[in-house]
Amino acid sequence: MSQEHTARTLAPTGLLPQEIAEALALRPAFRGKQVFKWICSGALSFEEMTDLPAADRARLSGRPLFSSAVSETLESDDGSVKLKIRLSDGAAVEAVLLTDADGRMTACLSTQVGCPMGCAFCKTGTLGFLRNLGTDEIVEQYLHLAAIRGRPSNIVYMGMGEPLLNIDAVRASIAILSHPDGFCVSKRKITISTCGIVPGIYDLADNGPHVRLAISLTAATDELRNSLMPVNRTWNLAALKEALLYYQSKSGDRITLEAAIMGGENSDIASANAMADWISPISAQVNVIPWNPVEGLPYREPSRDAVRAFEEVLEKRGINTVRRARRGRGVSGACGQLGDTLGAACDYTDED
Repeated sequence: MSQEHTARTLAPTGLLPQEIAEALALRPAFRGKQVFKWICSGALSFEEMTDLPAADRARLSGRPLFSSAVSETLESDDGSVKLKIRLSDGAAVEAVLLTDADGRMTACLSTQVGCPMGCAFCKTGTLGFLRNLGTDEIVEQYLHLAAIRGRPSNIVYMGMGEPLLNIDAVRASIAILSHPDGFCVSKRKITISTCGIVPGIYDLADNGPHVRLAISLTAATDELRNSLMPVNRTWNLAALKEALLYYQSKSGDRITLEAAIMGGENSDIASANAMADWISPISAQVNVIPWNPVEGLPYREPSRDAVRAFEEVLEKRGINTVRRARRGRGVSGACGQLGDTLGAACDYTDED
């Protein structure tokens, strides 16, 4: 099996209406839209699609709609849900549903089995990398989460993996999830989070989709960022900043910068000042994320005082600063914790 998994045929969940009609040989073509709407409404089989002709339902009977299945569900007191999802080849990923204090639900979707980026403070980075996910495997995470509590209004590509290394499938999944005849999730409520894949940022700027962009920054000196985030050795902070300014010139949007703060690593005032210096002249909001504990990693949570002092530096420099609520920790579904139920990205068994 290749890393890209190119031999896979997408399940209907990974297709747009016209593609469904072609793949399933449905005539006339509007039958593809009917199937698409049924999938988005939560149908689990073609037999449920009562407005399809009986002949089509009989012909498609027994053909699976999904390429994945939920194998484990974890729930916490704060309303967070984490799913372990088994894929058709035996590999597994995790997806998370977060609910804020106002009841808004956010689906955190994975884009790869494991992750090749190796960020030192992230559990997923310790798992290794198996392959990219297909469009259907991304969309189905949303469907599996929606089956629990209804459709989440917000989506973040911030689960396992680096979205901009699987940009074609991410683009295709956004087209499905935002489609007016289906889930109709506003693109303004969709965020792609990247560790800093510079060519991907330029690609997004030039070719879309026009969604929100978040950057895992964490450190604003090359020396420290090199040690925490190996991506910086390929595209350093100067290259990243140039790409973000270009993106901003094309989109006009404010960019979210995520700063995972670890005690004794990047929680000091000097690190905060370096970040403030680097941000100018980017129009940005900084999400300060106190590091979430991951067993086996040599970091520690920052003190409350250190986090507040860090935030005050940014605020005094005129930078909009928000502390990320610690939701999802009860199911090890918070930032940097995904993968604890998997053991390794190659939690893989050949089930052909």
